[in-house]
Amino acid sequence: MPVALTTCRRMLALLALASIVACTPAKRDAENTAPAATPPVVEPWTLPAPAGAAQPDLVAAPDGRLLLSWLEPTGNEALRFRLSQWKTHAWTPPVTIAEGDDFFRNWADTPHVFALQDGSLWAHWLRSTGPSRMDYGVDLVRSADGGTTWTSPQLVHPAGTPGDHGFVTFWPQSRDRLGIAWLDSRQKAAAGHTGHDGGEHDHAGSAAMMLRAATYDTQAKQTGEWPLDVSTCDCCTTASAVTDRGAVVVYRGRSHDEIRDTRIVRFDGERWTLPRDVHTDGWRIAGCPVNGPVVVAKGSRVWVAWYTEAEGVPELRAARSDDAGDTFGEPVTLAKGTQVLGRLALALAGDHLLASWLEQTPDERQSLVLGRYDAAWTQPQRAEVATLSARGRASGIPRMQWRDDAAWLAWVDVDGELPRVVGARVVFP
Repeated sequence: MPVALTTCRRMLALLALASIVACTPAKRDAENTAPAATPPVVEPWTLPAPAGAAQPDLVAAPDGRLLLSWLEPTGNEALRFRLSQWKTHAWTPPVTIAEGDDFFRNWADTPHVFALQDGSLWAHWLRSTGPSRMDYGVDLVRSADGGTTWTSPQLVHPAGTPGDHGFVTFWPQSRDRLGIAWLDSRQKAAAGHTGHDGGEHDHAGSAAMMLRAATYDTQAKQTGEWPLDVSTCDCCTTASAVTDRGAVVVYRGRSHDEIRDTRIVRFDGERWTLPRDVHTDGWRIAGCPVNGPVVVAKGSRVWVAWYTEAEGVPELRAARSDDAGDTFGEPVTLAKGTQVLGRLALALAGDHLLASWLEQTPDERQSLVLGRYDAAWTQPQRAEVATLSARGRASGIPRMQWRDDAAWLAWVDVDGELPRVVGARVVFP
């Protein structure tokens, strides 16, 4: 399982490299800009997931539908991967994507769904491959009939590869072709590093987790597969977006001396660029902070937001590129302080950007925060979406999309000892 953020903070002295800090431009602070006088309106949004469900994913389809998926228990130690679609202000009856007792369930490495312009739906989940408890892989399926039937699941990596594979991101490679990237442990397995100390991800030894990508056609057949980075963080989420020069993927890298900064690569349909830092934070941490970066794009503009503790304090930073990710301007601080937990989501909202994240409240509960910014990460407007009863990992990673002039959010809270998937709609004046 990934190392919890609180554990990392207790165990590690998080230091920024002096030489890097000295040459880093001063960050602008988005928090210091005065917000608009009229507050956003937060409305509850009833979701179709039953009590006990968790690991939600929320995706916008090309035609404007919202796709909500989740994992729910079946009552016999198996799990069911379910999907419902928000159409014309109502949910469709949930359909089952997959069901079984061989799911690998993880609070941060969750299943995803996706829709392409040709009407196809795609989905992935994690399947235990054994013999070790931490041997699991990424199963991928496609539906051509709106989710009624699905292709037989196939691993996106070679079958029989020991170790863990996950933290997937999807993008549309074309109207009917899927792009997918994931963290892959085959390099670690080849070096004999497939174990996990104390049930956590193994960060020891010279072998590292790597980032790989593939494309799939209308028959759910792999048409290409590439290594993108040979040294990445073991268990941080990845994200992707499409620019006018191809898809970009953002993730947390890992240097030989354990610097874990956000990196980006771009695919023009034939070749991938070499990895480059979005910004050289210099965060040294000999463990996995779980908090991965998020990205959106429009034309040649790319916006990235990420979590760091490079200066010894939790901080959310964001930056913009005007050349499809080749270079980025100086970062902006969206939030900073010991209360910041991260677990970011990001969306384009017309001429604005929306970023959501979790913070810890004084009574050790959690608060879901939503910020709206202009294209330069200025003029913020903040909304307190919800106060959660969940603590620690129980809240998972909130999801967010923009549709019909509103932000739509889904997250996990707890009701007694049971998780539940909760939603809200936020309208800005």
